Amino acid sequence: MAPERDPARVERGPAGATATTRPRVRLDQPRPPRRRILPEWDPEAFGRLSERIARFLGTGRFIVWMTIVIIVWVLWNIFAPRDLRFDNYPFIFLTLMLSLQASYAAPLILLAQNRQDDRDRVNLEQDRKQNERSIADTEYLTREIAALRIGLGEVATRDWIRSELQDMVKELEGPRDGHVVFPAERSRGRDVDDR
Repeated sequence: MAPERDPARVERGPAGATATTRPRVRLDQPRPPRRRILPEWDPEAFGRLSERIARFLGTGRFIVWMTIVIIVWVLWNIFAPRDLRFDNYPFIFLTLMLSLQASYAAPLILLAQNRQDDRDRVNLEQDRKQNERSIADTEYLTREIAALRIGLGEVATRDWIRSELQDMVKELEGPRDGHVVFPAERSRGRDVDDR
């Protein structure tokens, strides 16, 4: 007899002419990160650092410190003993250091300005949307107030009712001779007098 095979243990190989063995890829899980040749950095952290540097470069403190460093550099290289001087009179190394500092400062300042422009653009868009909502709310409230005014024109106000009641009391009091004339009788009396 042939040995019995367990169907769960049967491994299937590639079938067909073009079948190759490929590693199975799970679609329900994220891919593992690929190796990168260049180092990775967080653009937000780099942007925040550039803004901090640009803010410092734009202060009076930076100008004072830079002036002090340059004065000390020049004085050291003029008055120090000859064997302790590291940059003689044309101060080529000082020029190189200042050029290097400027070449890094300019892009950092531009990066900080671009980030500020992006924030300003977002703030401007939010302000524009808020203004549109405010205008819409104001127009709605204006229409509601106009509708209330129109509605109040048709409603009896306290002053109008008071004046009507005073007119009716005056009509009811009528002539002072003791004879009370009601409005209905007065209109009938006029009709009789007019004939």
